[in-house]
Amino acid sequence: MPKIGIIGGTGVYNPERFELKEKVFPDTPFGKPSDEILIGKINGVEVAFLPRHGNNHQYPPSSVPYRANIYALKKLGVEIIVSPCAVGSLREDYVPGDMVIVDQMIDFTKKRDYTYFMDSTVHMAMPEPFCPQVSKVFDECAKEMGIPYHMGGAYVCIEGPRFSTRAESRMFRILGGDLIGMTLVPECQLAREAGMCYCSLATITDYDAWKEETVTMEMVVKTMAECLDKICRILELALPRLEGLPACSCIDEPIASGAIEGFNKI
Repeated sequence: MPKIGIIGGTGVYNPERFELKEKVFPDTPFGKPSDEILIGKINGVEVAFLPRHGNNHQYPPSSVPYRANIYALKKLGVEIIVSPCAVGSLREDYVPGDMVIVDQMIDFTKKRDYTYFMDSTVHMAMPEPFCPQVSKVFDECAKEMGIPYHMGGAYVCIEGPRFSTRAESRMFRILGGDLIGMTLVPECQLAREAGMCYCSLATITDYDAWKEETVTMEMVVKTMAECLDKICRILELALPRLEGLPACSCIDEPIASGAIEGFNKI
């Protein structure tokens, strides 16, 4: 059973670097996940890879079956989720091409299924949304690789699929956002409800709208393509270290709030 799950774009899946073992497409109480989950090895480490938007990119950010995705990975035995993603920058010094190990989030989504507990009240504290233990591993690996990166950044998650207006982009900067994207919420909090460690590796593709540029999908795709090798290399370096990590405190609050007990009854 894979301990590590990777939720990312299809570009992160490289057949030359991924030793495929099997494909599974499980049913869950929340429907099917985005697509088949690929189970195999990267650098000798067993992982479960799930394309967030589906192999044909058929799920826009608002329609991704987040609850099914996290539930399916949890039931496969995944304990740690690593999420490579593309983001815009809300800071002058966070430049396109840089990688950011995200440490905070600000939720500006509007119409998603945010919790597994729609029929009961589970109040779970989440002052630190991302696993510090997993993030530290990627921090160390990025330093060893000598790549341009930042340890820490607040990710503003918007509904999408449109990009921000200039006024919105300026507002998010004032509110303390460092990055902006569309997929972190509710993926991150669902993973915490399920007692899983979660780490977001964000690649900056643009400066959003605040810097008087017009963001296009072509711009995002081009920059991500240029950075894919770097993402693959840091995963290959980090995965063996993640496999050996001891139990983490990310599960403590879900246990204290009753979330784990409730999740296991689903």
